[in-house]
Amino acid sequence: MLTRANKTHSVSDGLAKGIGTNEEHKEVTDVGIRFKKLFRRAPRLPPRLSPDEKVSHGNITGKLNEPDVEEKWKTRQQNVKDAFTHAWSGYKKFAMGYDELMPESHHGVDGLGGLGATVVDALDTAMIMGLDEVVSEAGSWIESHLLERINHKGQVNLFETTIRVLGGLLSAFHLSGGDQGIAIAQKGPKPAIYLNIAKNLADRLLSAFTSSPTAIPFSDVVLRDSSAHSAPDGLSSTSEVSTLQLEFNYLSAISGDPKYGTKGMKVLEHFKTLPKVEGLVPIYINPHSGEFSGNNIRLGSRGDSYYEYLIKVWLQLRTTQDGNFTYLYDMYEEAMRGVKHMLVQKSVPSELVFVGELPTGPKGYLSPKMDHLVCFLPGTLALGATKGLTKEKAMKDNLLTFEDLENLKLAEDLAKTCFEMYSVTSTGLAPEIAYFHTKDYFEDGLDGGNKSSKYIKDIIIKHADRHNLLRPETVESLFVLYRITQDQKYREWGWQIFEAFEKYTKIESGGYTSLDDVTIIPPPKRDKMETFFLGETLKYLYLLFGDNSVIPLDKFVFNTEAHPLPIPLGKGTNMKASM
Repeated sequence: MLTRANKTHSVSDGLAKGIGTNEEHKEVTDVGIRFKKLFRRAPRLPPRLSPDEKVSHGNITGKLNEPDVEEKWKTRQQNVKDAFTHAWSGYKKFAMGYDELMPESHHGVDGLGGLGATVVDALDTAMIMGLDEVVSEAGSWIESHLLERINHKGQVNLFETTIRVLGGLLSAFHLSGGDQGIAIAQKGPKPAIYLNIAKNLADRLLSAFTSSPTAIPFSDVVLRDSSAHSAPDGLSSTSEVSTLQLEFNYLSAISGDPKYGTKGMKVLEHFKTLPKVEGLVPIYINPHSGEFSGNNIRLGSRGDSYYEYLIKVWLQLRTTQDGNFTYLYDMYEEAMRGVKHMLVQKSVPSELVFVGELPTGPKGYLSPKMDHLVCFLPGTLALGATKGLTKEKAMKDNLLTFEDLENLKLAEDLAKTCFEMYSVTSTGLAPEIAYFHTKDYFEDGLDGGNKSSKYIKDIIIKHADRHNLLRPETVESLFVLYRITQDQKYREWGWQIFEAFEKYTKIESGGYTSLDDVTIIPPPKRDKMETFFLGETLKYLYLLFGDNSVIPLDKFVFNTEAHPLPIPLGKGTNMKASM
């Protein structure tokens, strides 16, 4: 039985100060309500001033007029498009058909089961960017090779394969006009090709559910014989089993077969019955017993996307015929209250807001550790607050509760912290993990290297945590927050991050590389381009710098690998009957 950890000081009481709330904001009681709807590098903005000193209240620095501002962001968006083309060119040249590119050693590697993960992950990014040649190349490879790979390959991870490959196929299906989708892609296979391959893959992945004695699926699947087994320790990650539902629900809707959504939703229905700590859950669950294992609670690895999918699956399903999915929204709200009460802290001396981890440290204090993965949370909080609408529209329509506004304020505070994890380093790129100086914890001599940063004493970076994997979480949150608040500072922060990627991770022969240490210049390179750099990081940057009407947040929900899926589901699927 889970027990409450030692009570920690909460800063949530102060989060809403200065929000400018209205006592007459109507509380949203009906959560089912429907809301209406070159390659010339510009000089890097030096991360020497606090962003608040450079950009404030939605105004960019300088005296550019509106047409100049628009032209600036079009140019910067083109820079991101050029970066994607450069990344794809390296992959195509040296690693086509492999999961990932090793850009320095010029070869490919299969680390995700050998399904050509980069091809599928990058496809919808190319569609959104209008890169017809890449769409044609990636689509042709998928049509010619992917089904054979699925039929003959061995072990894959259920979660990684679902979010990258299945999610990529489903998004490509919609963006190429499937299910009367928006058909922004004019090249590549017909939508039915993507759908048929997705169904074949999902049928094999379902063995993870059918092989388990409980509603919790096993972690690994052997594709060629549709068998499944648990990890060596017998456990599944909480985030992994609860981050399959967007994809499986959409597949059920477009295929007309309820089995995919049924299996996926049973996981969340089971989670509803389990004991929690103020809505928070441990990072491991046992598929043999259906119970949580251990008491380690965090919003980083193995915990993160559980919280993300609570709100996103609710957004996906809330208008479905006869569906009753308010329990997902209730679980999300309870969890966010738990985050604010138990995990949110402020650093010393500059009071950066961050999210720590349970259990408490050896001296009884909350762990001051925060993964870069936690930087998904600002975007999730903002999305949960306005349901994808702009803040201005949501407030005008009297749709925000005080709690929504409090969560939006926390989202903005955390986004600033995530950005400062970049600007505090010598390279301007964030480490994989940061620790924060608190009244209970400090280690000297472990700063990020940028001695002029205001936060040099607040953020501690241990030697083992100094790598950067080209991760997308911070730019994802900047994208969502910009769409919702229209504050230009999020675009400026995104541009600084992009410039740092260009300066330190670009490989001239093609592709971009992970780094081993972001605190020193030149940073040692790790020689690997993760699939999510094309599938997520560059996609979110491109959308951040572009028009708000492209993939609008009130019409699409992004899966945790940034593959956009339409909401509502389509075809009037009766999810209650299905589940």
